[in-house]
Amino acid sequence: MIPADRRYTAAHEWAQPTGNGSVLRIGITEYAQENLGDIVYVSLPEVGQRLEAGQSFGEVESTKSVSDLYAPVAGTVTACNEALSANPELVNTDPFGEGWMVEIEAADATAVEGLLDAGAYGDGLGSA
Repeated sequence: MIPADRRYTAAHEWAQPTGNGSVLRIGITEYAQENLGDIVYVSLPEVGQRLEAGQSFGEVESTKSVSDLYAPVAGTVTACNEALSANPELVNTDPFGEGWMVEIEAADATAVEGLLDAGAYGDGLGSA
């Protein structure tokens, strides 16, 4: 399942406009969480932290490994999904919904357009 209402990175993060200016909700894809296995811990940044595109902003720890999370766009963290502290498994059960990670106010409102659309992301998975 690759929702068409968001953009994607080759590192398997997704970015979805929230409808609140240039704020994007960020998470990892179903493909990423399936490859990680059971998520047991999620480390997220502080609200207010400035990020550059491609910068690591946290980690996801699973029963298999620890993986970095990367900012798909430059901007400032405006919210973190506090529910993941007590329920990291939300990333496994609902990666495109309740398992979101952070919201970032993009420094450039058009930056999200430079990310992969659902078709291009899906095509990339086919060649992986």
